[in-house]
Amino acid sequence: MVEAELSEVDADLVAVGLCEDESLPDWLLAAPGADDASGEAEKLSVLYPDAPARVIVAGLGKLEDLDAERLRVVAALVAKEAARRKATSLAWLLPETEDDNAAAEGLVTGTILGSYRFDRFKGGGSDDSRPPALESLTLLAPESVDVAALTARIGAEAQNRARDLQSTPANVATPSFLAARAEEIAASSDDISVEVLGREEIAAKEMGGLIAVSQGSEEDPRLIVLHYAGGHATRLGLVGKGVTFDTGGISLKPGAGMEEMKYDMSGAAAVLEAVAAIAEMGLGLDVVAVVPATENMPSGTAIKPGDVITQYDGTTVEVNNTDAEGRLILADALAYAIELGADLVVDLATLTGAVVVALGSTYAGVIANDDRLAREVESAGIATGELTWRLPLHPEYTKLMKGTVADLSNLASKREAGTATAGAFLAEFVGETPWAHVDIAGTAWNVGRAYTGKDASGYGVRLLLELARSLVDTS
Repeated sequence: MVEAELSEVDADLVAVGLCEDESLPDWLLAAPGADDASGEAEKLSVLYPDAPARVIVAGLGKLEDLDAERLRVVAALVAKEAARRKATSLAWLLPETEDDNAAAEGLVTGTILGSYRFDRFKGGGSDDSRPPALESLTLLAPESVDVAALTARIGAEAQNRARDLQSTPANVATPSFLAARAEEIAASSDDISVEVLGREEIAAKEMGGLIAVSQGSEEDPRLIVLHYAGGHATRLGLVGKGVTFDTGGISLKPGAGMEEMKYDMSGAAAVLEAVAAIAEMGLGLDVVAVVPATENMPSGTAIKPGDVITQYDGTTVEVNNTDAEGRLILADALAYAIELGADLVVDLATLTGAVVVALGSTYAGVIANDDRLAREVESAGIATGELTWRLPLHPEYTKLMKGTVADLSNLASKREAGTATAGAFLAEFVGETPWAHVDIAGTAWNVGRAYTGKDASGYGVRLLLELARSLVDTS
C-alpha cells in the first residue's frame, strides 16, 4: 500500500534511507542509537524514537549512485533484518530521488524478493516451528507512484512463485506438476486458456525432440500451451525450457552437484509465472506460451549418442550428446509457437554451462536474429536489474552445427563458443520470425545478490513482464 503520512502508519518497523553526507531527519536526531546511523552503503542501524517505536536507518551510499538496483539491494537487507527482529509489518519512507517511480519499484521489489524463503519441506509441516513472515509493506510516498508500486508487487510476487517451482524437488515438480500449475494460472483469469498434451499427443504431432529426450524416463512428458488474450494484434511468443530433472541421459553428468539439476526447468517456471503476471496486470498484448516439460534420464529406452531424430518442422538432427537435450525440446517448441501465430518469440533456458564461464551470474546471454528485439530485451533487463548481454549469431557458428548424416548435430564439431553455437542451432527453427534466446544457466540460481540469495532466483519473470509492458507502450 502507499500512504503519505508517517503518523498514519502502524508498522512494526519503519525504514528510512540515508545517503552519505546527509543528516538524519530532525525527528530522529535525538533518538537512542542515532549516533550509530550512517549513510554508508548497505549499513543498517536501528533507532528507538518514541513514535514509531523502531526505525531502521539504511545506508544508501552516494546520492549520485542511488538507483533502483541499489534500492532493491538495500530493501532486501532491511527485509532480512526485519525477519531477524520478528517484524511482520514494515513501512518505507520513500527517499528523495530524481525518479520516484524507480525508487518505489526498487523498494517494493527488493522487500518482497528479500523476504522470500522456501520452507515447504521443513518443520514437519508445523507452522509453529517457523519464524513469522513479513505480511505487509507500506510505502510512505505520493500517490503518483501507485502504478509503479503495483507493477513491482505483481512482478516480485510472480518471481517468488517461480522460485517456489524451481526449489520444489524433482520427485514433486514433475512435468505433470508444471502442467497442473499452468492449469491453475488459466483458472485464475478469464483471459487465459490452457492446453496440455501428453506423450501420445506429442508423438502424434511428430515432435521428435521432446519425444526423444523423454523416452528414457517413466515420467510422461507434457507440452504446455497457455494463451493470454490481451486484445491486441501483436502476439508475443514465450518458450521456456522445462527439463524437470537432467541427469544428462546416456551422456551422464558427474554425480557431484547433480541435485542442482532440478533447476533445469527454470525457464519454464519463469515463463509460466510471467504469463500469470501479464494477466494480472491486464496488459493489452496477446501472448502464447509454450513449455516443453520432461525429465532427461538414462535407461534401456533412452535415446543414445549417434541416434537421429526428426524435429517438429521436419529437420533431422544427430543426437551426438544426450546432455545437449534442451535445444532439442526448444526446437520443437519454438516452431510450434510460431505455428500458433507468434509474431516475435523469446525463449528462456538454462541451456549451456559455457554462458556461466563467459558471463558468470551477473548477465544472462542473449542470441537474437533481430536487432530491435535484442535491444528491447536489453532495455527490459536494465530496467529490472535482470541484466542481459548479447552474444553473436554468425554463419560460422551455424556451420559448426551441421550434421554428418543428418541436417544438424546437437553438438558443435568444435568445442568452442558453446553458447553461441547452441543459439545458432535454435535459430534454424525460427525462420524469419524475430527471436531472442536468453540463456539463464548462470542467473537462474546461486546469483548471490541480496534479493535473490544463493538458491533459486526466479530470473526472467520481471524481465519478460517488463518486455511485455514495453511492447504495449510502443505498439
